[in-house]
Amino acid sequence: MILASNLSIDRGIKNLIIASSFTIHPGHKVGLVGANGCGKSSLFSALLGDLQPESGDLEMPSTWAIATVKQETPALSQSALDYVMDGDKEFRQLEQQLQQARNNDNGSQEAYLLNQIDTIHGYSLPARAGELLHGLGFSQGQLANSVSSFSGGWRMRLNLAQALISRADLMLLDEPTNHLDLDAVLWLQRWLKRYTGTLVLISHDRDFLDDVINQILHIEQQKARIYSGNYSSFERQRAEHLAQQDAMFVKQQREVKHLTSFVDRFRAKASKAKQAQSRLKRLEKLPDLMPSHVDSQFSFNFINPGYMPYPLLSIEQGNCGYSEHAIILETVNLTLVPGSRIGLLGRNGAGKSTLIKSLAGELELMQGSRFCAQELSIGYFSQHQLEQLRGDETALNQILLAKTDFTEQLGRNHLGRFGFSGDQALSTVNTMSGGEKARLVLALIVLKKPQLLLLDEPTNHLDLEMRQALVMALQEFEGAIILIAHDRYLLESCVDEFYIVGNGRVSSFDGDIDDYQKWLQDDKKASLTKDKSANETTDKVDKKEQRRQQAELRKQAAPLRKQVDKLEKQVEKWQAELDAIEHELAQSETYEHENKAKLSDLMLKQGKLKPQVETAEEQWMELEEQIEEIINS
Repeated sequence: MILASNLSIDRGIKNLIIASSFTIHPGHKVGLVGANGCGKSSLFSALLGDLQPESGDLEMPSTWAIATVKQETPALSQSALDYVMDGDKEFRQLEQQLQQARNNDNGSQEAYLLNQIDTIHGYSLPARAGELLHGLGFSQGQLANSVSSFSGGWRMRLNLAQALISRADLMLLDEPTNHLDLDAVLWLQRWLKRYTGTLVLISHDRDFLDDVINQILHIEQQKARIYSGNYSSFERQRAEHLAQQDAMFVKQQREVKHLTSFVDRFRAKASKAKQAQSRLKRLEKLPDLMPSHVDSQFSFNFINPGYMPYPLLSIEQGNCGYSEHAIILETVNLTLVPGSRIGLLGRNGAGKSTLIKSLAGELELMQGSRFCAQELSIGYFSQHQLEQLRGDETALNQILLAKTDFTEQLGRNHLGRFGFSGDQALSTVNTMSGGEKARLVLALIVLKKPQLLLLDEPTNHLDLEMRQALVMALQEFEGAIILIAHDRYLLESCVDEFYIVGNGRVSSFDGDIDDYQKWLQDDKKASLTKDKSANETTDKVDKKEQRRQQAELRKQAAPLRKQVDKLEKQVEKWQAELDAIEHELAQSETYEHENKAKLSDLMLKQGKLKPQVETAEEQWMELEEQIEEIINS
């Protein structure tokens, strides 16, 4: 288990966690939550041994293997599949030792190592790595691509897959959904629910937390406190705790007021001096209670404009893409009116961001027409917008440049609603975290008084409090909204209708997120069926010609079939020998001292036979595939 006793963690001169105690039991899945900067990542560093606690103890079993997601990925020539397999360090070590044993012609050691690889299911590692990559959105053809060929976001997915395959006792995941789309998030939820080790997860996605975790570790006001249950249960428990805290604080303040009044009144009177001193001592011994501070530091809304044209924006018969040879979406028909609240669903790369860029006017249509109402103000949020912030400017200067009639105080007041208080308003963009940049972009969008919001993953890097503030602001907004998000809570709270973007089309989707999960499964089955049927010819041929073609194909396949028959007989023979060896290895007397030489001989034979059988089976399957290709061609 992980046991924290009177734990205190500092970063520089800043106290993050003070005198906190908690226990995380093996196999538990814990959500680590709290405001940005409260110490979540520092606690991860302490668990990894990279940061020493200021005081107290943080203990865990020394034998535990810990997995976490790398933040950097060098531009390697190594394939994506091999890179992910590196996450199983024990397999890679055994692999190296096996090669060394073969180089030294050490059959006994080779047999032992082959058995060890089998014990840790090393032979299925490539298949498991491929399954992970597929779940995270990689196509079969991308598995052989070099790591260097992928963009930063896709490399982070590779790092996540490497962590997931590691068979770790403790997994530390810091915002694993940040670089994923909704499809991959739903897959990751299912994977983590099956994970049997101990999980500590930092996430600002409340639905993700609700579905995966069974405990919450909350850091607030420099205290780390554990709650049982999922995130929704934590919110209820915390609300009850805060209500009790408020009641105690109010009661204490009445007592403080009474005692202070008595002391002030009678301190100077000799006859009452002793009683006044007694009251002072009672004041000093009162517990240091604080009000609960339940109010969020974020309180903003999208200013509803006085003028709302009808319609706001429309695309008719539009082809969206980046050139005539790279059309992503065809025949798009979409009309946005005040009150439209649309969520875009679809697999990664299906064209959701392309559609939003076309609506925003950043991409010209390849074909069709785009109608935009006069004086339409669009609030467009995307990762591109984050990159367009002026790196050397302060947050305040960005606001004053966007709103030239603002005084400095009005600019500071506006930024305060987005969590930039005091000197934070003077921090430059280059020094900001991803969450701070996202908040600044939202602050700039609000100033535009948009009638239409185009939001492409606006919650990336935002903490739970800011996400909740965004939900409330969107619910009150009277204009139109188009939203891409992997945050289920945001989608379900702010969207009235969904559209599916896929197969080059944009179409209305009659259902909710649960229905979308079913659609994904059905779509996957349909794709497999389509791929299979695509290989079948649709041209009708007369029976005589068909028989002639089949005979010709069988003739072409005959040499391959002969090789298959030979391999099949060889595999049967080797497998029978292997079964006999493994039967003997299962007998307890085989391991007695007088049978030491026999045991060594059996393991040596097993070590040679296993790879022979596997190689032959692989060749057998390859030949069968070649025969199938010939017969179905």
